[in-house]
Amino acid sequence: MREQAKTYLTEAGIDVKDVMERFMGNEALLERMLKKFTQSNVQETLEEAVKNQDSKAALEASHTLKGMTANLSMSELTGLYTRQVEFLRSEDEESAFGLMEEITEEYQRMVQKILDTPW
Repeated sequence: MREQAKTYLTEAGIDVKDVMERFMGNEALLERMLKKFTQSNVQETLEEAVKNQDSKAALEASHTLKGMTANLSMSELTGLYTRQVEFLRSEDEESAFGLMEEITEEYQRMVQKILDTPW
């Protein structure tokens, strides 16, 4: 991976050093996993669950996204999904669903940054 890509991803909010340790230095794996993240439909599933007020489906999708973003060292998104999961587990749907605008905005920003990365 080019140094420019690492810098770009770091500026986007990904802890590249941390994720590279997790991936044992495998830069190709990181690139593959980031691209796979941009193609995932789990965020759409979460948005649909919130739209339908389906807290069980929202919890499942948000928990999945929390794990995905944690594995990719996306701390801002991980924090948002963690808060949402906690609200859903405590049956505070109003607070959980209220995070969706912020979550969606950050998710879209991150996806765009990954797509724009100069690999």
